[in-house]
Amino acid sequence: MMFQPFLLLFSFTLFSLFITTLSLGTTSSTWRVPKDIIEQTCEICANQSIILSYGLCSSSLPVVPVSHSANLEGLALVAMELALENASSTLATIEKLLDSTSVGSFALGALTDCLELYSDAAWTIVNSVGVFLSGNYDVTRMWMSSVMEAASTCQQGFTERGEVSPLTQENYNLFQLCGIALCIIHLANPMQILN
Repeated sequence: MMFQPFLLLFSFTLFSLFITTLSLGTTSSTWRVPKDIIEQTCEICANQSIILSYGLCSSSLPVVPVSHSANLEGLALVAMELALENASSTLATIEKLLDSTSVGSFALGALTDCLELYSDAAWTIVNSVGVFLSGNYDVTRMWMSSVMEAASTCQQGFTERGEVSPLTQENYNLFQLCGIALCIIHLANPMQILN
């Protein structure tokens, strides 16, 4: 799969940029970084949204070791990196399912649609990170929202065809991780807090 080497390079680059951001000590001008930033941020995000899972947030973000010493911008990058890992892993799952002889024609159509949706989603996340690092939070939010929509559309494709989705958990996780990233981006945006 030609997409995998790029994602590995991207993950390394993202990690390097993240470490640089941490070492420069950048933080939102209106937030102090508490010791339990992950727990506090996940709690705020879950309380602000009826669709975001505190459990998924608080168990996912700590998986990336630098998240414990991150500021809000760093946590947003962690959430986007986790979303990208989910999207690339799901692409591999979809490809395996498409190669399977046990997939019916309706499921095959849905999987083909999901392959395109997830391919676009992965590139959108990659581009979102760059836009986020440039400080354009509005475009980042718009693009990450479109990734959430891709996960929903993939899931809906199976439902509309009367099929059980083999990607339910993957779609849920991508939707949640993007929602978490969106919430953190909102919290990290000094202009948003002032409004």
